[in-house]
Amino acid sequence: MMLDVEDNYLFFEGSEKKATILIDQNQLSLLDDFDNNFWQQLVQCSDAHILSSIKNSDCKAFLLSESSLFIWHDRLLIITCGNTQLVRSVEYFIQQVGMNKIQQVIYQRKNEYFAHAQPSTFGDDIKLLRQYTKGKAHRFGELDSHHNYIFHQDNHFQACNKDKTYELLAYQISKKASDKLTTVGLTAKEIRAFLQLETLFNDFILDDFVFDPFGYSINAINGLNYLTIHVTPQENSSYVSIESNVNLIKLAPTFLAILSPKSFDLLSFNEFNFSELTDIFIPKNYVATSLVSQHLSNNYSVCFTNYILPQQVFSQAATLDLVEQSHAL
Repeated sequence: MMLDVEDNYLFFEGSEKKATILIDQNQLSLLDDFDNNFWQQLVQCSDAHILSSIKNSDCKAFLLSESSLFIWHDRLLIITCGNTQLVRSVEYFIQQVGMNKIQQVIYQRKNEYFAHAQPSTFGDDIKLLRQYTKGKAHRFGELDSHHNYIFHQDNHFQACNKDKTYELLAYQISKKASDKLTTVGLTAKEIRAFLQLETLFNDFILDDFVFDPFGYSINAINGLNYLTIHVTPQENSSYVSIESNVNLIKLAPTFLAILSPKSFDLLSFNEFNFSELTDIFIPKNYVATSLVSQHLSNNYSVCFTNYILPQQVFSQAATLDLVEQSHAL
């Protein structure tokens, strides 16, 4: 992902913030009633910018300098990483469109590597959103471990049971994977081949970008279906996020074999067979440390689990460069 010039190239905050906004399709269409200038302004509110886009009749996907924006007729999904202020983009949308046309706002933040470097906390963001709508907030996962905060608007909206999404978030990928993904001159085609994307999603339209010096993002769409992957491969803070409305639990064995992360999170909306699927598809060498399930008042059923690869031998402590790494201490 794109790095600020003052950041050491070894570190980048890959952990993302995410917002989903559903609108009243009887009043407007996000695909038909807003041009690219609107979406550019919305993205800029987060301190990001649009790199490229792809579209079909059901969806438009923007690849961003920090993650992705997807637009359908009835909703938008925006994900940003780094030190972006996603909540400002949500506020811009609310101010421009009006809460009377919005059916549901969902806002997520996960635990960050460098939380102290963020311009706001989850609490700060929710304080801003509550100026526009009442809502409820939950933490999925333990505070001293991997966790995900979710705020959602508390109104009469009820999600359809078929409205499903999946997130697979991989941490501390193997040295082999990190070395491959930080190879100088690595092309997008080579990364797609390494991640087997053209095999797994061969009927999707793909749009990807390789960042300098390191990092990779891809958006993919097929009808209403979408996939987005964001790779922060630096060994000291490696992180790979994969999100889709295609069942990622079934694809987890492939991605885990490629990345071999020391830990990963799974989070799903409205996957009612979560326990059964994870029991079948998650490799047995990974152990679950957190299992959380909550039915939200907006009728989304959210499941979250964190898996770790137990260490069998001692590793050495990390030696810190007190000058170059001082921002991370």
